[in-house]
Amino acid sequence: MKTIVPPEIEEYAESHSMRESSICRSLREETERKMEYPQMMVGPLEGAFLKMMAQLVQAKDVLEIGMFTGYSALCFAEAIPPDGTVTTCEVDDESAALARQYFARSAQGTKISIRMGPALETMRELSGPFDLIFIDADKTNYVHYYRRALDLISPLGVILIDNVLWDGDVLKQPPPDERTAVIQEVNRVVAADPQVSAVLVTIRDGVLVVRKRREP
Repeated sequence: MKTIVPPEIEEYAESHSMRESSICRSLREETERKMEYPQMMVGPLEGAFLKMMAQLVQAKDVLEIGMFTGYSALCFAEAIPPDGTVTTCEVDDESAALARQYFARSAQGTKISIRMGPALETMRELSGPFDLIFIDADKTNYVHYYRRALDLISPLGVILIDNVLWDGDVLKQPPPDERTAVIQEVNRVVAADPQVSAVLVTIRDGVLVVRKRREP
């Protein structure tokens, strides 16, 4: 991942944000040691942002599309009430195995339910509503994930879509590859959707914050 925000600025922001828990720190460090693409993990600053968003909407039930090694799922689990749930989707067995180890070690891990398999199939089986939906899986399905998320989100809930700046490649015309084209498309679709209000936050690789418009 390219550095969009200067590293010293991100470090400053991280040092002035809520601290990651010890279990999240251990998971982050092991992910960085063992996984081929550790940059797929959200990391401490975005993890703090996710926790804050869950707290602001008073989320009880969270849906995560794309778990990787479980860092963001743990962040959500730490932010929701004792009877809350985090339903998280993953396709990679190696990533899921590491996540399960840390969920078992965490006091919050019992809130997390892993659904293995293609996320769109899982989303079709779910009825919701969810108070927060975090989309961070295969980019080619982002528009499909977003449209299904609109069906599953609660009236006051928030959809968060990760990596919507895509290393800055969203500025390139024509797009250099299919994933970039799809991310450009989902940004256009959300911006033009009369059902929602949205803001694209330039944290890390870009997070699109979306909620349904409220009736006046």
